[in-house]
Amino acid sequence: MKRQPARLKKVILLLPLGLFAGSVHGYCQTQAQTLSENKAIVLRSESELWSKGNLAVADELYAPDFVCHFVVGSEWKGIEGVKNQVASHRTSFPDWQETVDDVIAESDRVVIRFTSTGTQRGEFQGIAPTGRKVRIQEVAIFRLSHGKIVEQWGMPDVHGLLAQLTASGPDKK
Repeated sequence: MKRQPARLKKVILLLPLGLFAGSVHGYCQTQAQTLSENKAIVLRSESELWSKGNLAVADELYAPDFVCHFVVGSEWKGIEGVKNQVASHRTSFPDWQETVDDVIAESDRVVIRFTSTGTQRGEFQGIAPTGRKVRIQEVAIFRLSHGKIVEQWGMPDVHGLLAQLTASGPDKK
């Protein structure tokens, strides 16, 4: 049997390692791109849908079988559920704004911590319009699949929101 030159042996031994490293690098690039795309989808939902009230964007960002769960027990489903919730909330708070403070993405999940503000101009959970400006902190976890939001877990500071709306005294406005 003929002996191979040492340099050829190194190439033969390192070739599979190089192919593996290339595929890992490609996978990491694809994963980073997906994470970036997922973050952009969630941030677009916050800025265009919730903060501007552009209901048409829900068709682009949410899956037909979307489900939203809230820690306070409410749940809404589907693209029409998203649109109805946004429309209802913006009737109560027409100037509602959501400002994202933190965003974290991993696998198929995006987590945001955000500050929401608005002035109550319509009835909200049985509370007549107060004209009060409110500010609350929220956290939401989104699950995405094939470029669409399919599930959300929402954790708004409902207690803080209701306290601001029901507080008495002229200094509470």
